[in-house]
Amino acid sequence: MLLLSLARANYRPYGIDFPQGATGRFTNGRTYVDALAQILGFRTYIPAFSRVRGQALLRGANFASGAAGIRDETGDNLGAHTSMNQQVTQYTSAVQQMLRYFRGDTNELQRYLSRCIFYSGMGSNDYLNNYFMPDFYSTSQDYNDKTYADALIQNYTQQLTRLYQFGARKVIVTAVGQIGCIPYQLARYNNRNNSTGRCNDRINKAIVLFNTQLKKLVDRFNKGQLEGAKFVFLDSYTSTSDLAANGATYGFEVVDKGCCGVGRNNGQITCLPLQQPCSDRTKYLFWDAFHPTETANILLAKSNFNSRAYAYPINIQELANL
Repeated sequence: MLLLSLARANYRPYGIDFPQGATGRFTNGRTYVDALAQILGFRTYIPAFSRVRGQALLRGANFASGAAGIRDETGDNLGAHTSMNQQVTQYTSAVQQMLRYFRGDTNELQRYLSRCIFYSGMGSNDYLNNYFMPDFYSTSQDYNDKTYADALIQNYTQQLTRLYQFGARKVIVTAVGQIGCIPYQLARYNNRNNSTGRCNDRINKAIVLFNTQLKKLVDRFNKGQLEGAKFVFLDSYTSTSDLAANGATYGFEVVDKGCCGVGRNNGQITCLPLQQPCSDRTKYLFWDAFHPTETANILLAKSNFNSRAYAYPINIQELANL
């Protein structure tokens, strides 16, 4: 389904290192989920829900939508999108479709879904394309940092509970990364403050409030609020900041600029159609103004899979083996 939105990545050089070319992935190659699926043994990439037909649903689907958030209005500044609430509705529809392949046996379908892994990485756009855009949204006047995090968690709790009610038992949720340190924010913040290389701590502090509550939500879910479920919290905030702080150790030479973009830090305008990106993407932490490169995504997926350094309370390999 093609949505009228500026949040698009279906053109080159997006996907320049992906076998199928530009497919809407906001990076040069594989996303974090692509890399994780390969580690888990998937032989094909998980397709978009809009392109999945029939029994193929049983092999997985991707409900993600560019610029979407926990709040319905998040991303409206960029055009049409499928919000988290709408994505959950699409998932419930998918479950109803899958039931026919179990001959209407809801118990068999539940047993099947209980072995699946669900991944939800929401919240970033609720800050980038909502709370910290006061010219377009009123949320920063309606809430302060704490009450906004409270509101997001309240909505997210309902959405994740809905997934649980429709069969989800093994669920990965991710923290919001250090948005104050992405090329887009470095370009804007350092211009206003006549400084260079400084992260926007105002944004990062607000995000920490959300992340802290999300981890507590995982604890509540695991300790009986959602019986039989196992949630894993991925600390993307710490893992991405560690990649930046120790970039040279991982082979990165540039950790504060996009490989493809326009203006300061290649972050004032994101990667344009047919723009020439950097020649060696493996040396860059960021692909564009907002998103990591394939190299960074693979490193993060590997570290989360069999280590508890950034995964709580268990890692993804342990979750898969449950």
